[in-house]
Amino acid sequence: MDSELSGLSEAVGAALNARKLMLACAESCTGGWVAEVVTATAGSSGWFERGFVTYSNSAKQEMLGVRSETLAQHGAVSLETAREMALGALTHSHAQIALAITGVAGPGGGSPGKPVGTVCFAWCRANTPVVNETRCFSGDREAIRRQAVVHSLNGLLALLETAKTVP
Repeated sequence: MDSELSGLSEAVGAALNARKLMLACAESCTGGWVAEVVTATAGSSGWFERGFVTYSNSAKQEMLGVRSETLAQHGAVSLETAREMALGALTHSHAQIALAITGVAGPGGGSPGKPVGTVCFAWCRANTPVVNETRCFSGDREAIRRQAVVHSLNGLLALLETAKTVP
């Protein structure tokens, strides 16, 4: 793993440890890459609770409770789906903070409204509002997925900055 990813993982681990929080990840287009990055850090069992790789719509529904209505109205790549994925990761784990990623990594699968590189993110902490956003990354499939991993961990660090106290 490169120094940027390992540095992010160590920073996330330190921030989670300091706040006595456990993390759960709900990943689609990154296929578990966030979980791989954070578990590469020694001691991650103290702050990483579990990961959900929910690539298909049925997996999103069955494992995370994403509503079929959400998928039908907004699609798998949407802020609404990312939000429900993050909340589902909290509900179906023992974690107190979660992140979710769903997107179009390419090279196919894009549309005019959601071109290749479109990735939706959500971050949430128990009993607080969900933070989410959509980004459009460039590059090949691996580059898009890597940028999504980096962005998700940076977003988590930003959320943790507001989580100064133990829940």
